[in-house]
Amino acid sequence: MDPPVVPADRLDGWRRVAETTDRPFAAGPVSVTAGTVRYERADAPAPRPFCFASRLRIRPETAPNPALTRFVERQSRSGFRDRLAERGIEAVERRGDREMAVDDPSASRAKLWTLRGDCRTDRERRTGGGDGAAAGAVPVEALLAVWATDQYLLAGGAYPLGADAYPDGRSAADARRELLGIVRGVRPPADDGDGA
Repeated sequence: MDPPVVPADRLDGWRRVAETTDRPFAAGPVSVTAGTVRYERADAPAPRPFCFASRLRIRPETAPNPALTRFVERQSRSGFRDRLAERGIEAVERRGDREMAVDDPSASRAKLWTLRGDCRTDRERRTGGGDGAAAGAVPVEALLAVWATDQYLLAGGAYPLGADAYPDGRSAADARRELLGIVRGVRPPADDGDGA
């Protein structure tokens, strides 16, 4: 299944690192398949900022509705926390949520969650040093947005908050604006003929 389209003009300095199709949920006759693409900042030290975009296919085919939207949002938040944990981001706390407009005029407004946590370095994870809040842990902010067109789209990512993670002239505020710009531009692929 093709992932959604991420606008190339917003990916300067990012490199594509993965494209996957997986089934994050299946129960009886109901299943959810996700086509996902992930990018990382090519010019950043660890922990590298990353972003992703996913589109969901729900079987049996069901149009977005309030109950299904709540289910997708809940499962997406849980799955996103798991992905953050896989990247070494621990002690994740929800910092707020709001609605935001996306660039696609046919889409609903996105529900956006802001999370914060601490990322242990690869060295700390290998040696068992630190406790997630140790001096070597890097504070990280993560964003997740979920919205609907005729299907559900998810996008988000994470970036470090410390000033030493950025070259002169850039900051975490710039990383947030850049990530939000990428998220807002995500849209379904023009040709949905993926054979699924």
